[in-house]
Amino acid sequence: MNTWIAIGVTALGCYAVKLAGLLVPAGVLDRPLVRRLAALLPVALLAALTAQQTFADGPTLVLDARAAGLAAAAVALLLRAPFLVVVGAAVVVTAGARAMGA
Repeated sequence: MNTWIAIGVTALGCYAVKLAGLLVPAGVLDRPLVRRLAALLPVALLAALTAQQTFADGPTLVLDARAAGLAAAAVALLLRAPFLVVVGAAVVVTAGARAMGA
């Protein structure tokens, strides 16, 4: 039953955040600082999620095949490879590192 309570509270919280976004006056959203923060926030959240999923295993920090895959993706991005090539490079390097026992 606790799971359903958590799901319900989460759903209500998501609805409240969505409603709060709709109630913000348009003048506030037109400010340059708000526009810049709105543009940068998704990038920061995605970077934090990537770092957490790559370097964390529960409460401990790890350095394993996922880090090698992330490094390969970073190199592909620096070389301005298309998105599918970036993802493919990360997958191949991660799988190869795991196959070699890293």
